[in-house]
Amino acid sequence: MQVNSEIEVALPAAVALHARPAATFVKTAMRFRSRTTVGVDGKVADAKSILAVLALGATGGTLLRISAEGEDAPAALDALAACVTGLIE
Repeated sequence: MQVNSEIEVALPAAVALHARPAATFVKTAMRFRSRTTVGVDGKVADAKSILAVLALGATGGTLLRISAEGEDAPAALDALAACVTGLIE
């Protein structure tokens, strides 16, 4: 069964989506089979691609739109939302 879901999560104010936080985010996305994307200000990136996530240039406090498509989409979104809110510099 295919499930499409989307959520919005704000990056913590002190954390930009640069190398280390982006790597943590991508590793979380890779645990799921669903196709996951993350969007910022109209730009959308594959959540499983470190270069694509870094290219978004998201800074602290930015609202991320995370979407997942696939059988484990709800679990993927829960994990990615928890990952984003738990990111530290």
